[in-house]
Amino acid sequence: MAQTVVDNRPPAGFDGTQQVVLVSRAGGAWLDDLHLDRPLVDLEVYAADKTVAHGIALAARACVLELVDTHYGGAVVTEVDEADGPRWLPDYNRPAGNRYLATLRLSIRPA
Repeated sequence: MAQTVVDNRPPAGFDGTQQVVLVSRAGGAWLDDLHLDRPLVDLEVYAADKTVAHGIALAARACVLELVDTHYGGAVVTEVDEADGPRWLPDYNRPAGNRYLATLRLSIRPA
């Protein structure tokens, strides 16, 4: 992942061939009575080579799965579940690139 850009928006001049992980909240819900946020997080992984993109997708997923018990500001990640593992999903707007998409659900509580 050292040569991979991780951000919530594509870098300038992005054509899908750069090694990039785009992180986006794709849904989820705040459960007020439980003081629990359960976001669905998409990891959209791009690279010039399909095998490289798959390897980055697996590494990015592993990084998110390791977030359990991580504190940030006034919150703590208490659980991470894989909702949909890395899957090949061509991006027809960027045909030169190779894309994998994974979705994970986090449980985040006030620390």
